[in-house]
Amino acid sequence: MRISHLGHACLLVEAAGTRVLVDPGTFSAGWEELDGLDAVLVTHAHPDHVDVEKLPALLEGNDGALLRAEPETAASLEGSRLGADGDVDLAAFHPGEALQLGALTVRAVGGQHALIHPDVPRVGNTGLVLSAPGEPVLFVPGDAYDTTPEGVDVLALPLNAPWATSAMTVDFLRAVAPTTAAVPVHDALLSATGRKGYLANIGRLCSDVDIRDDGGRGVHEF
Repeated sequence: MRISHLGHACLLVEAAGTRVLVDPGTFSAGWEELDGLDAVLVTHAHPDHVDVEKLPALLEGNDGALLRAEPETAASLEGSRLGADGDVDLAAFHPGEALQLGALTVRAVGGQHALIHPDVPRVGNTGLVLSAPGEPVLFVPGDAYDTTPEGVDVLALPLNAPWATSAMTVDFLRAVAPTTAAVPVHDALLSATGRKGYLANIGRLCSDVDIRDDGGRGVHEF
Protein backbone atom coordinates (compact mmCIF):
# COMPACT_ATOMS: atom_id res chain seq x y z
CA MET A 1 0.00 0.00 0.00
CA ARG A 2 1.22 3.44 -0.96
CA ILE A 3 -0.34 6.46 0.73
CA SER A 4 0.37 9.94 -0.61
CA HIS A 5 -0.59 12.67 1.85
CA LEU A 6 -1.50 15.67 -0.30
CA GLY A 7 -1.99 18.04 2.61
CA HIS A 8 -4.50 18.24 5.46
CA ALA A 9 -7.13 15.48 5.03
CA CYS A 10 -6.46 14.49 1.42
CA LEU A 11 -4.94 11.07 0.72
CA LEU A 12 -4.21 9.17 -2.48
CA VAL A 13 -4.33 5.48 -1.60
CA GLU A 14 -2.82 2.96 -4.03
CA ALA A 15 -3.37 -0.69 -3.16
CA ALA A 16 -4.09 -3.94 -5.01
CA GLY A 17 -3.83 -2.16 -8.35
CA THR A 18 -6.45 0.43 -7.39
CA ARG A 19 -6.11 4.20 -7.00
CA VAL A 20 -8.50 5.91 -4.59
CA LEU A 21 -8.54 9.61 -3.68
CA VAL A 22 -9.96 10.48 -0.25
CA ASP A 23 -11.24 13.92 0.80
CA PRO A 24 -9.96 16.31 -1.88
CA GLY A 25 -10.64 19.54 -0.02
CA THR A 26 -9.81 23.22 -0.14
CA PHE A 27 -6.89 22.93 2.31
CA SER A 28 -5.08 20.45 0.05
CA ALA A 29 -3.27 20.84 -3.26
CA GLY A 30 -1.93 18.66 -6.05
CA TRP A 31 -4.91 16.34 -6.30
CA GLU A 32 -6.46 18.40 -9.09
CA GLU A 33 -4.03 17.01 -11.69
CA LEU A 34 -4.31 13.34 -10.75
CA ASP A 35 -5.39 10.78 -13.32
CA GLY A 36 -5.97 7.05 -13.41
CA LEU A 37 -8.29 7.21 -10.41
CA ASP A 38 -10.77 4.41 -9.79
CA ALA A 39 -12.76 6.24 -7.13
CA VAL A 40 -13.06 9.47 -5.17
CA LEU A 41 -14.37 9.09 -1.62
CA VAL A 42 -15.65 11.94 0.57
CA THR A 43 -16.15 11.48 4.32
CA HIS A 44 -18.28 14.60 4.85
CA ALA A 45 -19.39 17.93 3.46
CA HIS A 46 -17.01 20.42 5.07
CA PRO A 47 -14.92 22.34 2.49
CA ASP A 48 -11.59 21.14 3.86
CA HIS A 49 -12.72 17.63 2.84
CA VAL A 50 -14.41 18.36 -0.49
CA ASP A 51 -13.73 21.24 -2.86
CA VAL A 52 -16.96 21.46 -4.83
CA GLU A 53 -15.47 23.98 -7.26
CA LYS A 54 -12.50 21.87 -8.36
CA LEU A 55 -14.00 18.40 -8.04
CA PRO A 56 -15.92 18.45 -11.37
CA ALA A 57 -12.74 19.05 -13.38
CA LEU A 58 -10.99 16.21 -11.56
CA LEU A 59 -13.78 13.80 -12.45
CA GLU A 60 -13.82 14.98 -16.05
CA GLY A 61 -10.15 13.99 -16.24
CA ASN A 62 -10.83 10.60 -14.67
CA ASP A 63 -13.51 9.12 -16.87
CA GLY A 64 -15.21 6.18 -15.18
CA ALA A 65 -14.07 7.02 -11.65
CA LEU A 66 -16.73 6.45 -9.01
CA LEU A 67 -17.72 9.22 -6.61
CA ARG A 68 -18.99 7.97 -3.26
CA ALA A 69 -19.80 10.33 -0.42
CA GLU A 70 -21.37 10.46 3.01
CA PRO A 71 -25.14 10.51 2.36
CA GLU A 72 -25.82 14.18 3.22
CA THR A 73 -22.80 15.17 1.16
CA ALA A 74 -23.92 13.05 -1.79
CA ALA A 75 -27.32 14.73 -1.71
CA SER A 76 -25.76 18.17 -1.83
CA LEU A 77 -23.44 17.14 -4.68
CA GLU A 78 -26.41 15.82 -6.64
CA GLY A 79 -27.84 19.34 -6.56
CA SER A 80 -24.58 20.83 -7.84
CA ARG A 81 -22.86 20.87 -11.21
CA LEU A 82 -21.85 17.26 -10.62
CA GLY A 83 -25.47 16.18 -10.35
CA ALA A 84 -26.21 17.77 -13.70
CA ASP A 85 -23.46 15.70 -15.33
CA GLY A 86 -24.94 12.33 -16.19
CA ASP A 87 -21.46 10.93 -16.77
CA VAL A 88 -20.53 11.05 -13.07
CA ASP A 89 -21.21 7.85 -11.13
CA LEU A 90 -22.27 9.54 -7.89
CA ALA A 91 -23.90 7.71 -4.99
CA ALA A 92 -24.29 7.91 -1.23
CA PHE A 93 -22.02 5.72 0.89
CA HIS A 94 -23.88 4.69 4.02
CA PRO A 95 -22.27 3.34 7.19
CA GLY A 96 -22.48 -0.45 7.08
CA GLU A 97 -22.10 -0.61 3.30
CA ALA A 98 -19.07 -1.93 1.41
CA LEU A 99 -17.66 -0.84 -1.94
CA GLN A 100 -15.65 -3.30 -4.03
CA LEU A 101 -12.97 -1.80 -6.27
CA GLY A 102 -11.20 -4.73 -7.85
CA ALA A 103 -9.48 -6.54 -4.98
CA LEU A 104 -9.79 -3.50 -2.72
CA THR A 105 -12.72 -3.40 -0.30
CA VAL A 106 -13.85 -0.14 1.30
CA ARG A 107 -16.19 -0.36 4.29
CA ALA A 108 -18.18 2.64 5.50
CA VAL A 109 -18.30 3.15 9.27
CA GLY A 110 -19.35 5.77 11.79
CA GLY A 111 -22.13 8.13 10.82
CA GLN A 112 -21.81 11.48 12.60
CA HIS A 113 -19.27 14.31 12.68
CA ALA A 114 -17.70 15.09 16.05
CA LEU A 115 -19.31 17.85 18.09
CA ILE A 116 -17.73 21.25 17.40
CA HIS A 117 -20.04 23.21 19.72
CA PRO A 118 -23.63 22.69 20.91
CA ASP A 119 -24.64 25.70 18.78
CA VAL A 120 -23.11 24.21 15.62
CA PRO A 121 -25.35 21.65 13.86
CA ARG A 122 -23.68 18.29 13.43
CA VAL A 123 -23.37 16.81 9.95
CA GLY A 124 -22.91 13.25 8.79
CA ASN A 125 -19.47 11.67 8.67
CA THR A 126 -18.57 8.37 7.02
CA GLY A 127 -15.30 6.80 8.07
CA LEU A 128 -13.51 4.48 5.65
CA VAL A 129 -11.81 1.13 6.23
CA LEU A 130 -9.77 0.03 3.21
CA SER A 131 -8.43 -3.51 2.87
CA ALA A 132 -7.21 -6.00 0.28
CA PRO A 133 -5.53 -9.43 0.41
CA GLY A 134 -1.88 -9.05 1.32
CA GLU A 135 -2.24 -5.35 2.09
CA PRO A 136 -2.44 -3.52 5.42
CA VAL A 137 -5.85 -2.35 6.66
CA LEU A 138 -6.16 1.44 6.52
CA PHE A 139 -8.67 3.41 8.58
CA VAL A 140 -9.57 6.97 7.57
CA PRO A 141 -11.99 8.29 10.24
CA GLY A 142 -12.88 11.64 8.70
CA ASP A 143 -13.85 14.07 11.46
CA ALA A 144 -14.76 11.78 14.33
CA TYR A 145 -13.12 9.81 17.10
CA ASP A 146 -16.14 7.74 18.14
CA THR A 147 -15.59 4.73 15.86
CA THR A 148 -12.67 2.38 16.49
CA PRO A 149 -12.70 -0.61 14.11
CA GLU A 150 -10.74 -3.71 15.02
CA GLY A 151 -7.81 -4.99 13.00
CA VAL A 152 -6.47 -1.62 11.83
CA ASP A 153 -2.85 -1.64 10.65
CA VAL A 154 -2.52 1.97 9.48
CA LEU A 155 -4.49 4.89 10.93
CA ALA A 156 -4.90 8.28 9.26
CA LEU A 157 -4.83 10.21 12.53
CA PRO A 158 -6.59 13.62 12.69
CA LEU A 159 -4.02 15.69 14.55
CA ASN A 160 -5.84 18.95 15.25
CA ALA A 161 -9.38 20.28 14.84
CA PRO A 162 -11.92 22.64 16.42
CA TRP A 163 -13.73 19.51 17.63
CA ALA A 164 -10.76 17.82 19.30
CA THR A 165 -8.34 18.20 22.19
CA SER A 166 -4.89 16.64 22.31
CA ALA A 167 -6.15 14.34 25.07
CA MET A 168 -8.93 13.11 22.78
CA THR A 169 -6.42 12.45 20.01
CA VAL A 170 -4.25 10.37 22.32
CA ASP A 171 -7.20 8.36 23.60
CA PHE A 172 -8.41 7.72 20.04
CA LEU A 173 -4.99 6.54 18.91
CA ARG A 174 -4.77 4.22 21.91
CA ALA A 175 -8.25 2.86 21.23
CA VAL A 176 -7.61 2.10 17.55
CA ALA A 177 -4.08 0.82 18.31
CA PRO A 178 -2.84 0.50 14.72
CA THR A 179 -0.38 -2.37 14.46
CA THR A 180 1.85 -0.79 11.80
CA ALA A 181 1.72 3.01 11.93
CA ALA A 182 -0.24 6.22 12.28
CA VAL A 183 -0.05 8.90 9.59
CA PRO A 184 -0.92 12.35 11.00
CA VAL A 185 -3.49 14.22 8.90
CA HIS A 186 -5.98 17.07 9.41
CA ASP A 187 -3.20 19.45 10.43
CA ALA A 188 -3.58 22.55 8.23
CA LEU A 189 -4.56 24.78 11.16
CA LEU A 190 -1.22 24.17 12.90
CA SER A 191 2.00 26.11 12.48
CA ALA A 192 5.16 24.06 11.93
CA THR A 193 6.13 24.67 15.57
CA GLY A 194 2.68 23.75 16.83
CA ARG A 195 2.64 20.59 14.74
CA LYS A 196 5.91 19.43 16.25
CA GLY A 197 4.50 20.09 19.71
CA TYR A 198 1.39 18.01 19.04
CA LEU A 199 3.45 15.14 17.65
CA ALA A 200 5.92 15.25 20.53
CA ASN A 201 3.10 15.02 23.05
CA ILE A 202 1.39 12.16 21.22
CA GLY A 203 4.70 10.38 20.75
CA ARG A 204 5.40 10.46 24.49
CA LEU A 205 1.95 9.16 25.38
CA CYS A 206 1.70 6.57 22.58
CA SER A 207 5.29 5.43 22.39
CA ASP A 208 4.31 1.98 21.13
CA VAL A 209 2.91 3.40 17.87
CA ASP A 210 5.09 4.23 14.86
CA ILE A 211 3.99 7.76 13.96
CA ARG A 212 5.05 8.57 10.39
CA ASP A 213 5.64 12.31 10.40
CA ASP A 214 5.73 13.71 6.86
CA GLY A 215 5.71 17.39 7.78
CA GLY A 216 2.14 17.67 6.52
CA ARG A 217 2.75 16.27 3.06
CA GLY A 218 4.58 13.14 1.87
CA VAL A 219 4.48 9.54 0.67
CA HIS A 220 4.30 6.44 2.84
CA GLU A 221 4.94 2.85 1.74
CA PHE A 222 3.56 -0.09 3.69
